[in-house]
Amino acid sequence: MTGQQIIMMDVNEIREYLPHRYPFLLVDRVTELHLGDRIVAYKNVTVNEPFFDGHFPGHPVMPGVLITEAMAQAAGLLGFKTMDKRPSDGSIYLFVGADKLRFKRQVIPGDRLTLEARYVSDKRGIWKFETRASVDGELAASATILCADRVKS
Repeated sequence: MTGQQIIMMDVNEIREYLPHRYPFLLVDRVTELHLGDRIVAYKNVTVNEPFFDGHFPGHPVMPGVLITEAMAQAAGLLGFKTMDKRPSDGSIYLFVGADKLRFKRQVIPGDRLTLEARYVSDKRGIWKFETRASVDGELAASATILCADRVKS
């Protein structure tokens, strides 16, 4: 989109828009965000992640559900920023579904997991995003992610 400002976010700003905290905050930095369109972010995957102790001992692999969650968090950031809402405003953005979920490559310690989400549509508070996660340009996972914009109760 020409003429639109590219937004970047560090972890402190990310924490303003996502309610997740360690060890479940899976977005380290946003390198590109175009409101209402797309986001590019990343997660640095380190051997110190608590899930590697059990998945799998001697052969650490990032669990697919966490890769999916990381894609959903990137989509959530795009949605929150586009709506100009934050959890502190009483809004919560819930991951409600994934379609066409596919895994193509293992993600291991030392990888930088690049997360991309593109806005597709929204109806009655349900937002749809096309997402992908990659390492060094190689596709690791992709999915259509659904998120719901709700008021915290």
